[in-house]
Amino acid sequence: MISRKMIEGRFFFKAFLFLTSTLLYACQSSGQEKQTSTASGDTVKINVIRNRTYQVIEHFGASDAWSGQFVGLWPDQKKNAIAELLFSNESDANGNPKGIGLSLWRFNVGAGSAEQGEASGIRDEWRRAESFLTPDGSYDWSKQAGQVWFAKAAQEFGVGKLLVFPNSPPVSMTKTGKAYANDGKSNLAESEYGAFGEYLAQVIKGLGEKGLPVDYVSPVNEPQWDWSDGGQEGTPFRNNEIAGIAKAVDQALAKNNLATKIDVAEAGKINYLYEQADKEGRGKQISDFFSPESPDFIGDLKHLSRTISAHSYFTTSPYESAVQQRESLNSVLKTVDGLRYWMSEYCILGDNGGEINGSGRDLGIDPALYMARVIHNDLTVSNASAWHWWLAISPYNYKDGLVYIDKEKEDGDFYESKMLWALGNYSRFVRPGYQRIAVEINNQKQQSPELLVSAYQSEDKKEVVLVLVNSGIKELIVDLSVDETPSSIAGLYFTSKEHNLKSVEVDMTASDVTIPARSIVTVVTEK
Repeated sequence: MISRKMIEGRFFFKAFLFLTSTLLYACQSSGQEKQTSTASGDTVKINVIRNRTYQVIEHFGASDAWSGQFVGLWPDQKKNAIAELLFSNESDANGNPKGIGLSLWRFNVGAGSAEQGEASGIRDEWRRAESFLTPDGSYDWSKQAGQVWFAKAAQEFGVGKLLVFPNSPPVSMTKTGKAYANDGKSNLAESEYGAFGEYLAQVIKGLGEKGLPVDYVSPVNEPQWDWSDGGQEGTPFRNNEIAGIAKAVDQALAKNNLATKIDVAEAGKINYLYEQADKEGRGKQISDFFSPESPDFIGDLKHLSRTISAHSYFTTSPYESAVQQRESLNSVLKTVDGLRYWMSEYCILGDNGGEINGSGRDLGIDPALYMARVIHNDLTVSNASAWHWWLAISPYNYKDGLVYIDKEKEDGDFYESKMLWALGNYSRFVRPGYQRIAVEINNQKQQSPELLVSAYQSEDKKEVVLVLVNSGIKELIVDLSVDETPSSIAGLYFTSKEHNLKSVEVDMTASDVTIPARSIVTVVTEK
């Protein structure tokens, strides 16, 4: 949800060019597949260790901003096809997934800039948003109809969780009378916290009456940024302001007998959770919100989820720096008993140390591999229990979408990206309740950025899912084992230059698995 002016200017990430050496890898046991291994590939042994456990995965998600408001009103055939790509857990006759099976959907609650039109000051019509709240204080539940359609489609496909998030309070409550701030200052007066909390409670009730129960509400988003350029709806907040808003939302949820949980605080970068960095009063959010001695402590609120969230923007390159920052985050998370972490928004922005540039639409494998590496590090280093992409549907010339569309409000074509299917290598198979477990490559815990492997087991411990990201230019021959014992392979799915989460038939006579160069591969094993 970063403004493009911000991307192209002051927040560009400067870093050394990414350097890495090619390593040999290893992994052990039965890779029963139809593929035949070739002598040209390096052989590695991967062993999964089931009793060395980490976080339980809660969900993979994406948001309806901003295209959902229009695409949800497109012709049925097209919007249904897009919904299937995002939400379906079904497979075609050849075993190929029809969709990526997201397990959470993010609903952007608009501030009313769409009703203001050009007077809103938000230049791009697609980044304006309607509001359920009307100027006379009543609620119009016919608004945001396209987004409501997608939320219902998600529900019908079996998406288990719904989260609502405003980027700005309603324009009737803001200091500027607009959906963005002025001079980098908060756009909501303290006297309006109660009204804002009640408004969010009413939105949750209204959606519930439409058959859309809301599991989570995230009242602030990227509070470290200024949001003063009219690029989109948004407002900054300091930590003491966020604490006040969270308390007001908690009171409103209790008053209205709602079970919805509050998510805080969608930090603009992950380091703002554990250090002050360059945003005095807006950093160190873990200690500020969850340390009882803090004046901004909110950890005892009845409706607050035992989670804290941040966005991975501008912290993903170079590889060594990305890992170090996630280690620092995980270290501080461990200081608060039972606190979980959600990586709640990401797309590829900035220049990323020269590795990949966020500008320019690219439906190919390069951004998909980069994205998969980010997911891997967020899940295995910072131990995120949830991972959410930014724009599920994008009309833009950036690497920000899963499905891309023509920028047409009433009808247009849509285009699948490899990023859609790369996310599906995780979201379609690592289901809510699965637990991450340890992996060793050639008896080593350390992994190279050219081959990244993570593993997850089902709640009943009958299924193990591995996701392998081979960014190298060589195919790899992989021997798989679980607890040093060969395991039956039940499914194998490739995302590569040639394939979109393609199901590869398993050959029971094979003894290894060939992982293509520059691919993301999911392996499903059963006892």
